[in-house]
Amino acid sequence: ADARPREAVVALTFDDGPRDVIVDSLIAVLRERGARATFFVTGRELAEAPRAGTKLVAEGHELANHTYSHRRMVFVSPSRIREEVERTDSLLRAAGQRGPLWFRPPYAYKLVGLPRYLASTGRTTVTWSIEPDSYSDVAETPEGIVQHVLRRVRPGSIILLHPWYDSRRTSREAIGPLIDSLQRRGYRVETVGALLAAAGSGDG
Repeated sequence: ADARPREAVVALTFDDGPRDVIVDSLIAVLRERGARATFFVTGRELAEAPRAGTKLVAEGHELANHTYSHRRMVFVSPSRIREEVERTDSLLRAAGQRGPLWFRPPYAYKLVGLPRYLASTGRTTVTWSIEPDSYSDVAETPEGIVQHVLRRVRPGSIILLHPWYDSRRTSREAIGPLIDSLQRRGYRVETVGALLAAAGSGDG
């Protein structure tokens, strides 16, 4: 047997959305490969496409909090921060998301007010380790995105893609080939929750 106490697990995460026009094709690509992902959605888009959120949860994916408006959380009052996060939480719960609600700040800003609020409410902030489509030269082709990830991936990596908008076509097209390549290398492509559970299970 393999002497690998910890499984090689990576988390696949998608930011923004959801949008009805794309959700079914995303679900299909993941379902074909037995992969699960965590979707950091904005409350505003989830409010506009509630069925998209419900579908994702029903498929075994995770919905998580990317604020309501995707505004930079800088120079924002504590009450505005609370409203941005909690309005989105209630929409995530309405879509059927159970268990912890992970949080990812827009633009990864974690300045004074936000960490204080997150700490006081016991939130887990989840950033990322690999973000291929944040580099325009990488994101010109699906192959560029896949190669960027494969050069950097290791067990525990958190991969970020932005698949929801027309401008991100190559990100969408990269998802299937990326999962195939990771699975061939022995990785299980999972949600953030499953990754954190796998990371914790080796500790005794």
